Amino acid sequence: MSAEGARTKRAEDHPLLAAFLERREALVLFLAARTRSMPQAEDLAQDLYLKIAALPADSEVRAPVALLYRMAANLMIDHVRSAQRSARRDAEWRTETRTGSFGEDVVEEPPADEALIARERARQLAEAVAGLPPKMGQAFRLHKLEGRTQAETARMMGVSPKMIEQHMAAAMRHLIQRLRP
Repeated sequence: MSAEGARTKRAEDHPLLAAFLERREALVLFLAARTRSMPQAEDLAQDLYLKIAALPADSEVRAPVALLYRMAANLMIDHVRSAQRSARRDAEWRTETRTGSFGEDVVEEPPADEALIARERARQLAEAVAGLPPKMGQAFRLHKLEGRTQAETARMMGVSPKMIEQHMAAAMRHLIQRLRP
């Protein structure tokens, strides 16, 4: 007997399996609409098939289609809950591994290539800021690097807040041009 023939014979003996095989595409679309992921829907449909195939063939089912959709929805809920538990577990692990055995903070070093790239970008930014005209550079350093307000910066430089706004806009345009890859 061929695999298809064995599957058909098994489906004839198992009304729930027969209903699943008839409505598999609709079940996958039902799951995809709820999970917003066709691959995940396919995985859930496969899990549903395995669950149904494991049931005794002689089990009586009055409404096989309704049961199929209820089982599919329950599988989807179980999957979501499992993913949420996994995410919580991962977050807790990350939190716990950030502190050492005595509660001190452990500094996580970035990968060497990322650190090198960051140092290079910082060097480029420092050069670009150094290349700003004197008043514009002073306004940028006071406001952006030292964290002063525009009003404080204006008072310190003896100019109007509007002039600081103009210096900042011009400085940003200049830096963007210099730092654009």
